[in-house]
Amino acid sequence: MGWGEPPAPQQRKAAGGGGGGGLKLLLSVLLVGLALRLLVNPSAYLLLSSSSSSSTTTTTAGTPGQGEDAILAGGGSLRSNGSCDLFHGKWVPDSSGPDYTNNSCRFIETPQNCMTNGRPDSGYLYWRWKPYGCEMSRFEGEKFLEAMRGKHWALIGDSILRNHVQSLLCLLAKVEEPTQVYHDKTFKSRKWHFALHNITVSLIWAPFLVEAEIFEDDDGVSTSELQLHLDILDSNWTRQWNSFDYVVISTGQWFLKTAVYWENGAVTGCHYCQDKSVAELTFEYAFRKSLRKTFQFITSSPHKPVVFYRTWSPSHFENGEWSSGGTCKRTVPFKPGETGDRESDMKMWRIEREEFAKAVVHDRHNNAGRLKLLDTFELSLQRPDGHPGPYRTYHPFEKATSAKVQNDCLHWCLPGPIDAWNDIIMQMLAIN
Repeated sequence: MGWGEPPAPQQRKAAGGGGGGGLKLLLSVLLVGLALRLLVNPSAYLLLSSSSSSSTTTTTAGTPGQGEDAILAGGGSLRSNGSCDLFHGKWVPDSSGPDYTNNSCRFIETPQNCMTNGRPDSGYLYWRWKPYGCEMSRFEGEKFLEAMRGKHWALIGDSILRNHVQSLLCLLAKVEEPTQVYHDKTFKSRKWHFALHNITVSLIWAPFLVEAEIFEDDDGVSTSELQLHLDILDSNWTRQWNSFDYVVISTGQWFLKTAVYWENGAVTGCHYCQDKSVAELTFEYAFRKSLRKTFQFITSSPHKPVVFYRTWSPSHFENGEWSSGGTCKRTVPFKPGETGDRESDMKMWRIEREEFAKAVVHDRHNNAGRLKLLDTFELSLQRPDGHPGPYRTYHPFEKATSAKVQNDCLHWCLPGPIDAWNDIIMQMLAIN
């Protein structure tokens, strides 16, 4: 079990030097230490009560203080006016509703098309994310397309990234409808092209970011244990890396599954595997290893696209998990402080912020500011009402109101809360 403990942050020694150069280096090291310390702090601002979170100056864990700003310029939490953290706030009622509908956008896939599938309530559509201390503009497709002429965007990760790209395409299609120019055999990796603006959007299936052998169908039924190679990156994305200008990358919930872990060509452990002679390593261990390998590749590659690392997307199953009758029946967002005990979520969120902070430190001399933390955890955690629930399939209770159906309390209805992720990306890019 000790294998799963997070390793201690590495100490960085100041190289000897004379005059102003040595002093600058010493100051840099001190600032790096402060950045890591603040990002690693286990106290989480999203669990504070709304009264204690309402201050317009945010310097709590995960939000840069003055020392961090010098290190994470554009890389961590974004401040648009000196007192605003886009990732720290609350959901407020919004009578204007979403920018598109399930009828107006053809890119919404069936499992996320909650209204077409018969979801009876629509109140979840009438909320907007309100950061403390500022207003956030909505996504504007025309401005985005104009700013991104000739660029290639890639969204790399699991089915949550597929969910995300649907939202992005729906928002952009109000201006120009893209043409799908590629898909793999399973349609999990795809590519679209906006001809009028010469923009390419790629969706790349890489649920662990590292190489994985997966024996699971679309309903989550597995015929064998996952085999994860924690020291080999998934070539689905690495072989295309040099063609990307902008990247949104993430991983997450797949690491909770039973899996066997490989390193250096040999089994080194597993998580809940059947072979009890194999050392038990936690999923946190595998998560950290995969992120570290990913960030090492990103920071060492000579090709330097702008990279958004999107943080953990929490599920909202209650009274069971996805496979044991768990449901998500809530119809309004949580208020800050109502999210309950999220120990496992918080642990994963901490790991990715720690590894991201180290990556920023390693990369800052090459291209400071190109690594950006898209910290959607807090705003997503507050939206238990935004999931398909039983409405991942068409009219699940049409034949019997008491029918037993599998609930989806992980992915997001479209339109829905996930659209705010694109609002934030546009704000972070300062497209106006």
